[in-house]
Amino acid sequence: MTDAERLDWLRLARSEGVGPVTFFHLLRFYGGAAKALAALPELARRSGRKNPLRIGSEKEAERELAAVRHAGATLLAWLEPAYPVPLAAIEDAPPLVTVRGNVASLSKRNIAVVGARNASANGRALAETIARDLGKAGFVVASGLARGIDAAAHKGALATGTVAVLAGGIDICYPPEHRALYDAIAEKGALVAELPPGTEPLARHFPRRNRIISGLSDGVVVVEAALRSGSLITARLAGEQGREVFAVPGSPLDPRCHGSNNLIRQGAALTESADDVVRALSGGRVAPAPAGAPEASFAEPDLAPLAPPAEADSDKARSLVIEHLSPSPTAVDELVRQTELPPALVASALLELELAGRIERHPGNRVARLGT
Repeated sequence: MTDAERLDWLRLARSEGVGPVTFFHLLRFYGGAAKALAALPELARRSGRKNPLRIGSEKEAERELAAVRHAGATLLAWLEPAYPVPLAAIEDAPPLVTVRGNVASLSKRNIAVVGARNASANGRALAETIARDLGKAGFVVASGLARGIDAAAHKGALATGTVAVLAGGIDICYPPEHRALYDAIAEKGALVAELPPGTEPLARHFPRRNRIISGLSDGVVVVEAALRSGSLITARLAGEQGREVFAVPGSPLDPRCHGSNNLIRQGAALTESADDVVRALSGGRVAPAPAGAPEASFAEPDLAPLAPPAEADSDKARSLVIEHLSPSPTAVDELVRQTELPPALVASALLELELAGRIERHPGNRVARLGT
């Protein structure tokens, strides 16, 4: 990727209304980020947007690239060889991620270990042991640098390799008390962020972060999670992404275990040690595939081109799509079935509606209507 292409990708990704799914549809419709940027004003007009669309400027993109370099990090684009194939394969993969540390850690077999922030002493000890043993078995452990189970997992795998996915910018350590762990991971593993440097983590950022944790990984291990835990979001996303879900059983008297126990009830693999995870992911073997063998079964993603629809067709499709949507998220496949429109036309209508601020995308390829 040339410097100019990288700037165009960054500008498009930072433009108003352009989330990951819309980003890739724009690339497919227009054949590149530069052409998509040029098309955005007309698309916004066609969608009925009243206010001008804020498009990422070249100066803003240059400032962000400078901030990435200042943080000692690298901006990695989806189409580059170093971008991890499992993450690239999910439908809402981040077009660009900022990586500080060992970029190669992302392309090794990752296993996520997540759980409660207010974890018990036993839960922390078990998470650290599972992570350490997964590392010895040849896996990289991914987690979210949160208090409790996440921190224990990172510490357990620090010697063999661990990846921390951040909810803010690459230069923001959250929580602040994990500064020493943050610095150690940057030195021995990798830090990953989707949002620009300087971005403080907000509540709405954590589900986005969680999809990257699961997307990087072959499977997700949950150690202690309450019924409304964010770790259950990671587990749900893992299932939607076709990953294995593992859960450590806990006492029914401990509310911190109700969510993880419920995962087992729903079909997650009951897990007591790293061996349970390794066997499940290696077809019964006690170790990963030997050197030289394929490490994952994820297909290399592609950007098959789509022809932009005529304006008259787009107008009709937008009306029909918005009529079938409600504030409750609807699967795009179900929308295609109910509207009886070609998938490419539905994709185009959703793109324009998102730019107009009339719909919101949700994980799992679902969309919801905003407003009335």
